[in-house]
Amino acid sequence: MTRCASLLPHGCTSPQMHLNTAVRRKSRISYEEPEAVVFEKPPKPIEDHQLIEEWIANAKPALNSIVSELDRLILQELRNPRFAIKWGKAYYGSEDFGWCIELVAYDVSVNIVFINGSQLKGPPELGDETRYVKIRNIEEAKSGQVTEWVKQSCQMPGWSR
Repeated sequence: MTRCASLLPHGCTSPQMHLNTAVRRKSRISYEEPEAVVFEKPPKPIEDHQLIEEWIANAKPALNSIVSELDRLILQELRNPRFAIKWGKAYYGSEDFGWCIELVAYDVSVNIVFINGSQLKGPPELGDETRYVKIRNIEEAKSGQVTEWVKQSCQMPGWSR
């Protein structure tokens, strides 16, 4: 018996036979889906906007105006704002609703991530539960659609475990 064959369950002489046996056995066993496990903890909030200002200053120079415009828009809509930087991303939220928006500055675009994005009316197309938009210029940042998504996102529950 080869070393690999010795790893197969008793009575199986080939990997294919083991696979066929496992498929037959699976049909007789009922499986319960495990609950999703979330390992990430939300960022620790602070009230001082200085942290975000420093993050903006460290973004790529070509993206500074875009990030600043999105920051202004979010601050305009968010009541009792809280801020955080975690994983190199800027988080915006409130004590009442938790984290609702995340900004991520890349080389050529800024992603505005709506943490509660699947609940938005007419949500952005990119993403699953969270939805996001790639903003490449200041006109996109000032668009009516982005403004509407920010307004909605700042008024509904987000990430707050």
